[in-house]
Amino acid sequence: MTLGFCVDALLPKARGGGQLRMGLSRLSEEEWLQPDPDLAARADAFDEWTEAVQLTPEAEAPGRELAAMLGVNGALSEAARAAHEDMCLLTRAKNEEIYRLIGAAVAWPTDWRPADKLGLPLRALHAPIAGYEEQLATGVDRFMATLRPGIIYGRCNWFIAPTDARRWLAEGEPHEQFAHVTPDNAGEALFVRSERQTLRRLPETNAILFTIGVHVEPLGTLAAENVAMLARAVETLVSGEGDRRGAPAYADALTAFAAERTPPC
Repeated sequence: MTLGFCVDALLPKARGGGQLRMGLSRLSEEEWLQPDPDLAARADAFDEWTEAVQLTPEAEAPGRELAAMLGVNGALSEAARAAHEDMCLLTRAKNEEIYRLIGAAVAWPTDWRPADKLGLPLRALHAPIAGYEEQLATGVDRFMATLRPGIIYGRCNWFIAPTDARRWLAEGEPHEQFAHVTPDNAGEALFVRSERQTLRRLPETNAILFTIGVHVEPLGTLAAENVAMLARAVETLVSGEGDRRGAPAYADALTAFAAERTPPC
């Protein structure tokens, strides 16, 4: 089963709580990026948020390689405007084993700011994720070191948000953000946000490209089995991860809504 381009198609491939895992799927070239992006929405998103593009000098050459792959003139910024996906570039210095973020064109972040991450190594990039260092860091490092050009992998995740905005920079405490959510309105007041992520190595510069395609849908529009999976997953998140996601502020409403959607045995 490959990765689709909507929340309902992505959730069955996402981690349903518990231990962290990469959860990679091999993708063909045709499955790499969303085939019909809303380029006007992308342009507006970049134009209205000046923080969206953050670059180091090292990003120039791989950015131009990427833009050429997509058939556009320019570098990383222009490449990201030509696709639905946000795009990040990572490389390692000649005498280093550590990959660092050297460029980011991110119009629709999920509660992070590119300027805060630029230049950081992988483990520091993922530091806010509970359990990453213990459960996933070594495997990710090994994967990055051995990824070959021409091969594309994808994965997806999910978040519960109080807004359908594609650019989500959470402000305030979770109990404030989700204060309006009840079991009765959870279908309309909670939004499921899934990032369709891909990884590939650029053949000329050897940089690794990480793309992030954001898809957002109201909880109530999703298939009943996906709603039930989310309710189970919220209860089994790694210790500390639930707090980072604000789960205690919406878990009861989500669980109650899922119970109403699930037919009795």
